Amino acid sequence: MNRSDISIISVGGKTPQIDPSAFIAPGCRIIGDVTIGPDVSIWYNCVLRADVSHIVVGARSNIQDGSVVHCDGPMPHRPEGFPTIIGEDVLIGHLAMVHGCTLADRAFVGLKATVMNGCRIGSDAMLAAGALLTENKEIPDRELWAGSPARRVREIGDAQAAGMQMGVAHYVMNGRMHKAAVEG
Repeated sequence: MNRSDISIISVGGKTPQIDPSAFIAPGCRIIGDVTIGPDVSIWYNCVLRADVSHIVVGARSNIQDGSVVHCDGPMPHRPEGFPTIIGEDVLIGHLAMVHGCTLADRAFVGLKATVMNGCRIGSDAMLAAGALLTENKEIPDRELWAGSPARRVREIGDAQAAGMQMGVAHYVMNGRMHKAAVEG
């Protein structure tokens, strides 16, 4: 993790905590109060910045290339701020913006989607590619939402939920392969 092309930066006395099995790709910036669990993969050129609150990324979750994860600090109307909590087995697509929200276990955020402060995406639920989930919206478990602003499209069936979990297994293995290649 001490490679010069990866930045692990302490801010305000908080240092990122990264499980040794996690893959952090070259070009990533991991800043402040960030906790990254086992077998997580953070792909090329992602930024996880927890300078005003905290970010947690659960086991086997995957944040794909170019994504940004941030949080919001305390405010008069919300003294606890908006941390970003990413559960286990979560898939986040390329160029996603995930900000001050909660992604339950097995949630899916599509390519170039945006999840704003106070949002929650339920278990086995999906926000489609390019969608915008506006502040304080909640996608219930096993629902697909799409559009800008995002709206409910339909329920997620068993086959689609199983397919998302196959994606999790794929990215754990792919992350291990890239980790070995990068670390030589």
